Amino acid sequence: MGCSTRSKGRILLGILLLIFSEFVVGRFVVEKNSLRVTSPDSIKGIHDSAIGNFGIPQYGGSLAGTAVYPKENKKGCKSFDDFGISFKDKAGALPNFVLVDRGDCFFALKVWNAQNAGAAAVLVADNIDEPLITMNSPEEAGASAKYISNITIPSALIDKSFGENLKNAISSGDMVNVNLDWREAVPHPDDRVEYELWTNSNDECGVKCDMMIEFVKDFKGVAQVLEKGGYTKFTPHYITWYCPQAFTISRQCKSQCINQGRYCAPDPEQDFSSGYEGKDVVLENLRQLCVFRLANETEKPWLWWNYVNDFQIRCPMKEKKYNKECADSVISSLGNRTCLSSQIICLHVMFILFHFWCIPGLDLKKIEKCMGDSNADSDNPVLKEEQDAQVGKGSRGDVTILPTLMVNDRQYRGKLERGAVLKAICSGFEETTEPSVCLSGDVETNECLDNNGGCWQDKTSNFTACKDTFRGRVCECPIVNGVQFKGDGYNSCVASGPGRCKLGNGGCWHENRNGITFSACVDNEDGKCACPSGFKGDGVKSCGDIDECLEKKACQCPECSCKNTWGSYECTCGKDLLYIRDHDTCISKRATGEKFSWVAVWLILIALAMAAGGAYLVYRYRWRSYMDSEVRAIMAQYMPLDSQHEVPSHQK
Repeated sequence: MGCSTRSKGRILLGILLLIFSEFVVGRFVVEKNSLRVTSPDSIKGIHDSAIGNFGIPQYGGSLAGTAVYPKENKKGCKSFDDFGISFKDKAGALPNFVLVDRGDCFFALKVWNAQNAGAAAVLVADNIDEPLITMNSPEEAGASAKYISNITIPSALIDKSFGENLKNAISSGDMVNVNLDWREAVPHPDDRVEYELWTNSNDECGVKCDMMIEFVKDFKGVAQVLEKGGYTKFTPHYITWYCPQAFTISRQCKSQCINQGRYCAPDPEQDFSSGYEGKDVVLENLRQLCVFRLANETEKPWLWWNYVNDFQIRCPMKEKKYNKECADSVISSLGNRTCLSSQIICLHVMFILFHFWCIPGLDLKKIEKCMGDSNADSDNPVLKEEQDAQVGKGSRGDVTILPTLMVNDRQYRGKLERGAVLKAICSGFEETTEPSVCLSGDVETNECLDNNGGCWQDKTSNFTACKDTFRGRVCECPIVNGVQFKGDGYNSCVASGPGRCKLGNGGCWHENRNGITFSACVDNEDGKCACPSGFKGDGVKSCGDIDECLEKKACQCPECSCKNTWGSYECTCGKDLLYIRDHDTCISKRATGEKFSWVAVWLILIALAMAAGGAYLVYRYRWRSYMDSEVRAIMAQYMPLDSQHEVPSHQK
């Protein structure tokens, strides 16, 4: 039976990946940390353990605990809750290190189940006699994707014989105290830590790609602080493989490789018939390498972090923006030349020196030159160096896991997470020599001071979308005086909602003539600009006056005469006629005058009547009060009051 084109493509892809694995084959170095047993005396001593490539190892520190071996679910492949087992430590007791056996399920699942049961760390005992290996995480798909990124405890693999000794001591009732030590996991040869990140620009590879994108966004601020302070030297790398000579003319190799099969990357969708191709990924990897090289030449290597982070945000594959045009747009936003001026004033010699200088940006032409010709049948110097660097040298092992972080030539093991990676880098410094960023979570990059961080800016009103955070510079449309700006934060931000017209007229058209101002800004939620009545246009750049006499058919009454004005119109009538705009009609001025005269007469009569009535009321009140007082006075003279008594007479 014949094979379909897609089946042939997948078979060839498998062959190419196998060749890739053979290409990087060599010494895979297992990163180790010390495991010290402090009791009982029968197994007391120091032993090697292989650091798990998931969870969060405590680089630069140590962790003490008590080893426990469950009576049930000894391989840890099922939830310990199903067996009523808990490893939560009691108050005042050492945390529990759970010992489980290798086999039947993924290493990561064993650690996840133990973590959920309260374990502080996990030791996995090998089930065969062999040198220690690295416990890698499975392909993060399906059920495994739900727990791999949430593992937060450290884990290590121990050899079979040591595992048996631990299990026997625990079974006999001894208290087995152990100490995991990561303080020497990363060497510190000098006062500068060198680290490198092996990554990929492909953003459609599942959970691992999502983790990588999140790490770049979270770590770039810290990376820039370390680099600007001279504490570290960072180098990005990208894995590529070559296509066998026999397959270089095949459709699969042509779609996945550049330079005639010399540098290849897997198809992002693993489907040669649709979507992006592997060579698209190789070209973007190459562009990111050239961005780093050019940034190094301008003594600003930290710009790589800005470019990669912005490219991931602005040019994702799922939005069909993963292309050269979008990449050039990102580079341009970061690479505008910023010219500054300074002046030196010397009082002794009384002169002023003005000095102008420019911070060089990222030149697109230089990046294109660095990338070279992808169709040439020759080596690309940049990618050739990358392939050579994949093979380990000295104490450094081969790079076989993507992504991989190397710190002082030691492969980092654990979750690619900001805090854990920073701790690993800081452990590369001698104690008491580490920079302050290793001792404090307060990190400021001040990236917005340089070219506004490549973010949107309204220079007129001095509004900017650039924000300095502990994660580095982010471009987010601001809130100014309670008004929210909306947009992508890089190219545009538009004021939206109530009050937006108070801020630069909301970015809309406005004009003033003869003391009259018209604006196209409308206070609403959608933030759109609309020309006011009497104008037409886009509302942003222009609003032209409408000849309302023609277009709106104003002043249609027979006696009316229309004259257009800026933003409005004027209507006039014939002699002795007055124009009423609301009714679009003319009326006689004489009729209007007579009507006004009668109204005035009636108003005067009403006013006189009200005045007479008021006077009468006042007169009546005052006259009555006067008469009452006079009557009282007369009566008081001729009639005794009730309170007066007769004067008694005396007889002799």
